[in-house]
Amino acid sequence: MKIVIGIILAFTIGTICRLFGIPVPAPPVIVGALLVVAMTVGYILADRFSGQRSNKHSEHCGGPTGGSYGDER
Repeated sequence: MKIVIGIILAFTIGTICRLFGIPVPAPPVIVGALLVVAMTVGYILADRFSGQRSNKHSEHCGGPTGGSYGDER
């Protein structure tokens, strides 16, 4: 559903920019658009596969109750 909304929003912004003569906030050629897509996908993949760092101080986190994890209140 998010993809459909994103595509509709993109076409709406493009149409409004075209009707009012506003410069389009996107690269004017397909190579530029593909570069933006490639950079976005690269950042997403690097974030996903870079390995998750664990929290070093999780014992000091209060959590929803305000107590530390493992605290039996």
